[in-house]
Amino acid sequence: MLQIGNNEFSSRLLLGTGKYPDFDIQKEAVDVSATEILTFSVRRMNIFEASQPNFLEKLNVSKYTLLPNTAGAKTAKEAVRIAKLAKASGLCDMVKVEVIGCQKTLLPDPVETLKASEELLKEGFTVLPYTSDDVLLARRLEELGCHAIMPGASPIGSGQGIINPLNLSFIIEQTSVPVIVDAGIGTPSDAAIAMEMGAAGVLLNTAVSGAKDPVKMANAMRLAIEAGRLGFEAGRISKKRYATASSPGEGVSIS
Repeated sequence: MLQIGNNEFSSRLLLGTGKYPDFDIQKEAVDVSATEILTFSVRRMNIFEASQPNFLEKLNVSKYTLLPNTAGAKTAKEAVRIAKLAKASGLCDMVKVEVIGCQKTLLPDPVETLKASEELLKEGFTVLPYTSDDVLLARRLEELGCHAIMPGASPIGSGQGIINPLNLSFIIEQTSVPVIVDAGIGTPSDAAIAMEMGAAGVLLNTAVSGAKDPVKMANAMRLAIEAGRLGFEAGRISKKRYATASSPGEGVSIS
């Protein structure tokens, strides 16, 4: 069970809703993923204008927890404002804090992320900050009281997978709240590795929506995340320098 603040979820796959070829494919992908959390950019929604097209219109949103994010914010002030707009519209008091500091790499601004997270925690939000794989920043965010930490595996939408497994492992080891790997996942094997390392969940968007077959990829990611979690819980064997026979040789005589 994945617990984020006071919320419990059976699925450990969080799924983005943007960039699908069309709404029907989006709906199929969401369905087969078995996700319970859908994330989206508040800035992409006309949340106060019912007559405008709604990119969630094909989904039965009552089945999901909607996780608004502050994508597009460049400062803490902008992120806080976006989060408050989402809450005022009745969407959710759980928010993914995203404050981008570099438009070329789309890496988060650590200072502004800390500021925004601190302010939103004071306002009573359930806060999930998107961060780089900075070990100390992750610690500071948890110390503030954030309800989950969301380090990127690699740059947003890059599909490079986990480029710094050592730092990610440090973050997972030191953090008592859920660590949800966010950004850069490209393949089901990437997702499985993240879960085998002990991540509590994985957030995906481009890896699914940008695949040749988003529906098949959503299913593959679901299975990979489930398998990776089971592998983590089972406990892998230790690596050895030399071979170890899988069949015992003791007590066996050959004539």
